[in-house]
Amino acid sequence: MPELPEVESVRLGLASHVLGSRIEAVEIRRDSCVRRAASPEAFAADVSGRTIDAAVRRGKFLWLVLDGGELALSAHLGMSGQFRVHGAEPPPPHRHCRARLTLSVRGGFFSLDFIDQRTFGYLDAEPMVATPDAVAGGLGSPLPAVPASVAHIGRDALDPALRRATVLAQWRRGTRGIKQVLLDQTLVSGIGNIYADEALWRARVHPATPASGLSGRAAGALLDATREVMGQALAAGGTSFDALYVNVNGESGYFDRELNAYGRGGEPCPRCGRRLERAVMGGRSTHWCPRCQRAGAR
Repeated sequence: MPELPEVESVRLGLASHVLGSRIEAVEIRRDSCVRRAASPEAFAADVSGRTIDAAVRRGKFLWLVLDGGELALSAHLGMSGQFRVHGAEPPPPHRHCRARLTLSVRGGFFSLDFIDQRTFGYLDAEPMVATPDAVAGGLGSPLPAVPASVAHIGRDALDPALRRATVLAQWRRGTRGIKQVLLDQTLVSGIGNIYADEALWRARVHPATPASGLSGRAAGALLDATREVMGQALAAGGTSFDALYVNVNGESGYFDRELNAYGRGGEPCPRCGRRLERAVMGGRSTHWCPRCQRAGAR
């Protein structure tokens, strides 16, 4: 599933193409892609004729601000959701195209396709709600609001409004393994299985360490490692293991070449040479170095 760097790459692509454009027409090619709407016709009626003012992201969540914040067109990418931008004469829709939006800007027309092979993703038109701290809801807009479906999601690791002391206190609370805590989107959003493994490896923290057993210093190092790995992944365009993740131009990210732990069970640790371990923890495939990330280390 796309994580913060991948979704941010998509957001940047959308921001460079669709801002200021008007939604002229909506073609729903599979009803389930707007399953939260009363009907495909209702979704089309809600967004048609509206202007796209901003492309915004919080964690893994992405939305387009319509008409100054009157409404949000939220996009949940699921496991394989993609956006593709085409010119005035778009090709026939891809066989996995679930929706095609016709947009206009400065008298010209182009199309925006939502492609989703595995069909877990969806689009929705929903109201915006104010952020409790009156700070910008996400990266891409100063508007202190988020779509209603995002209101319970925590600020992400790269959000300048993230409060470090609050995060470290939350991460050190309870008996859950620290990897499970990292994956809790209500605390810090945007961290998925890939970057959790990578951040834990960089910070030398064992993934099964109980949250309450993590020292303040280790928690701080883990937050720093999370920000570092996500920043580097974003610079590389995200992580692509197959054609299911691409940006709006159809290009893949290449951070998978720089992964140190995730997906490398049985291979030597890049830091110490010890064989990396792999196990399922909390239903997630997890990778770590038994020497660098010793169980019980604080």
